Amino acid sequence: MVSSMPLRRRPLVAAAVAVAVTLVLAACQAEPLSNPDGTGAGLAATSDRAAAVRVIDRVATAGRGPKTGYTRDEFGSGWLDSVDVAFGHDGCDARNDILARDLTGETFKAGTGNCVVMTGSLDDPYTATTISFTKAQATKVQIDHVIPLSYAWQMGASRWTDAKRRDFANDPLNLMAVDGPTNGAKSDSGPASWLPPNKKIRCSYAVRIAQVSRTYGLPVTAADKTAMRAQCA
Repeated sequence: MVSSMPLRRRPLVAAAVAVAVTLVLAACQAEPLSNPDGTGAGLAATSDRAAAVRVIDRVATAGRGPKTGYTRDEFGSGWLDSVDVAFGHDGCDARNDILARDLTGETFKAGTGNCVVMTGSLDDPYTATTISFTKAQATKVQIDHVIPLSYAWQMGASRWTDAKRRDFANDPLNLMAVDGPTNGAKSDSGPASWLPPNKKIRCSYAVRIAQVSRTYGLPVTAADKTAMRAQCA
């Protein structure tokens, strides 16, 4: 059995609840400059490109190091709830938190406290298409790490504590529900090598990378920063 509710009724941080409620009711996506913690849904096009460039200009750069020692488990085993970021410790893992944030018309598995998302509709920011999600075909919608984990590892996360890496991998600021094949095509690319097919949100995508970078003190390559800035120029 599944239950259908317009909003999730789980114990979240009060500020996050207020933002999420507003966005779900409005069935709209959040623009990153007004969504600095990633609790708002999706990724809307930014209208203030000058402000976007200022955010990107504050991002540090460094060379990309080796991938030696990287495995997914270095960032925690799967999707976690026991992390100290928005939506953490709310009784639901990060994947289902992001599905509930970004989908509309969600239904939930009965008996899971409106946690396990069974169906819904995604307005995919990366492709500008609408995708019907069902848990039976879960790979149609995947959760993208905006800054990929292996990229982060090469840019300095290999030296972080285990707890910081777990936070990074499950932070809604760094997570986006998107079209599965498109996410697969991105792989662990930075923005100099890959950008969303939907050109309208490329500046917002660059801003979100900058927000994650600044939050975690994680540099990007000089080529990636140049590509990010170019999307908002």
